[in-house]
Amino acid sequence: MLDAEIVASWLKDNPEFFVLHGAVLNEIQIPHPHGNHTVSLSERQLLTLRNKNRTLEQRLSELIGYAETNDNISGKVHQLAVRLLVQRTLKGVLDTIQHQMLHHFGVPHVTLRLWGIQGDVLEDPAFQPVAQIQKEAIAHVETPRCGHHTPVQCDQWFGELAPSLKSFALLPLRDSETFGALLLASPDENRFYPDMGIFYLQRITDLISTALRAHEQS
Repeated sequence: MLDAEIVASWLKDNPEFFVLHGAVLNEIQIPHPHGNHTVSLSERQLLTLRNKNRTLEQRLSELIGYAETNDNISGKVHQLAVRLLVQRTLKGVLDTIQHQMLHHFGVPHVTLRLWGIQGDVLEDPAFQPVAQIQKEAIAHVETPRCGHHTPVQCDQWFGELAPSLKSFALLPLRDSETFGALLLASPDENRFYPDMGIFYLQRITDLISTALRAHEQS
């Protein structure tokens, strides 16, 4: 009995076989991939091509979806940058951050804490006291961090809402040193998940950090 691999190898090396014995192609019957009956080789090839085409269409649809999502987020980041640029006071920057995060990015809960910024709006919630252990922990967070927990109970910044929040994005604000943090939260545990991409969150972090420093003591 011939080994299947030997037959396959021989046919690959001798393609003229099917030129000399073309009728064989029409006579070969092989199992249908989704049934108990048989089909001709040409029909099987057609089925294979259709399956490949279906897979490619699904992949293309996914890529288009990703592109549309990224384009939408890019537009929101651009709008945030423009809104921050036109502000002339620290209060204006703080109000813009809150408004953009809540209403344009659709983040359900947003809180900001600043401990290294000097300004004339100390009554703003952003200047509420932050425990030293929290400052130190945030200083060691190198990039935006997403997940179902926050460092050293930073979720308590949301007060009585904290127990209902299931996912968080912590954005450490810094230039040469860490001077604050923006904390985003949602009751949806899938809104900010541990392995999600942080490309746009990092851009947002950079924009907000720069805007806050630019309006310090204004």
